[in-house]
Amino acid sequence: MSAAAPGTSKAAHSDVAPKKKKGPGALATAYLVIYNVVMTAGWLVIAVGLVRAYLARGSYHGLYYSIEKPLKFFQTGAILEILHCAVGIVPSSVVLTGFQVMSRVFLTWAVTHSVREVQSEDSVLLFVTAWTVTEIIRYSFYTFSLLNHLPYLIKWARYTFFIVLYPMGVTGELLTIYASLPYVQKTGLYSVTLPNKYNFSFDYYTFLILIMISYIPLFPQLYFHMIRQRKKVLGHVEDYSKLE
Repeated sequence: MSAAAPGTSKAAHSDVAPKKKKGPGALATAYLVIYNVVMTAGWLVIAVGLVRAYLARGSYHGLYYSIEKPLKFFQTGAILEILHCAVGIVPSSVVLTGFQVMSRVFLTWAVTHSVREVQSEDSVLLFVTAWTVTEIIRYSFYTFSLLNHLPYLIKWARYTFFIVLYPMGVTGELLTIYASLPYVQKTGLYSVTLPNKYNFSFDYYTFLILIMISYIPLFPQLYFHMIRQRKKVLGHVEDYSKLE
């Protein structure tokens, strides 16, 4: 599931709380700025790659192959965000951050990479596009927040674009997992059957179905949490605009 929940992710400073929390030290801040700039640039490379491939081919089919390597690299690089939370330089939940990041890493490697037959599916482009726009905005938001110079446009985009991008990404993810099921069942990918010396069995096909089912309770909770965060962050500004 998309790691894009505002207010629960890896933001360096909250722009909502009235009390200013103590941020990371100068060295940690410098590191986080560099990390977020690199990640912003990385996802921009992916965006440019998608556009260039589309213009060259004149079709959106199979665009995944044009950005496969940078997508794997930068999405895997998000694992560092779990470490940031664990060592305390970012004040976010290790568990929630880990879940959000690893769900994407799982889809990148354990589904899209492992089941090559799904790489040409339109659903892959759907979640890749949603991820790309989301991450460009998200990492830009973190960078400017760390520099204490956050443009309102980026703040607004951070708490608005998810309304469309989050359902779009989740739809792409679910359709991609669903498309992989016949191939996983046919090949027995990552499954462990009995008998074996460990007396252990694992059915990856069933596991993927359970992953899909888990979206039912999790998606509404995360989505409406994000809606509440949007009202909390942007609501007072919108109310003021209405009064004017």
